[in-house]
Amino acid sequence: MEQQLINLLMYTIPALVTGAIAYLFFREHVENENNRRNFLIKKELQKDALPLRLQAYERMSLFLERIAPAKLLTRVNPTSSNKESYENLLVATIEQEFEHNLTQQIYVSDQCWNIILAAKNTTIQLIRKSNMNEKTDTANKLRETILTDLMDKSAPSNAALSFIKQEVEGLW
Repeated sequence: MEQQLINLLMYTIPALVTGAIAYLFFREHVENENNRRNFLIKKELQKDALPLRLQAYERMSLFLERIAPAKLLTRVNPTSSNKESYENLLVATIEQEFEHNLTQQIYVSDQCWNIILAAKNTTIQLIRKSNMNEKTDTANKLRETILTDLMDKSAPSNAALSFIKQEVEGLW
């Protein structure tokens, strides 16, 4: 009886070890195969998505360039000498540009989108703050005040542009 038990164990233990090793190898093979398939699918999707993402970064860069105060003030001339109407015109122009590019947020990272949003809001805040200045009494004086404020510091859109450039470099 004892001999039969030993014989049974001699046949069973190697079979179990062989089965376990085979199971581990097959599991590893299936996992590697799934990873390879996922990589190929992702690679194929990226091939189609990369041009769209780059186009979104280009459009957001153009947006940031267009709302840079120096360029905005050059492009949008006051319609009257009323500083409030010029402030509203500048803010409306920025908002219109932003709404035109709103859909691009699905192609850029959340962090990038938040930085772009912050640059837009900071630019609007800069315009509103300059309008509240006591020395500002006409639209042309508002333009001058905004440009003077930017002499000491860079435009908010410059930081966002730098971030976009870094993020695009990370795509390669």
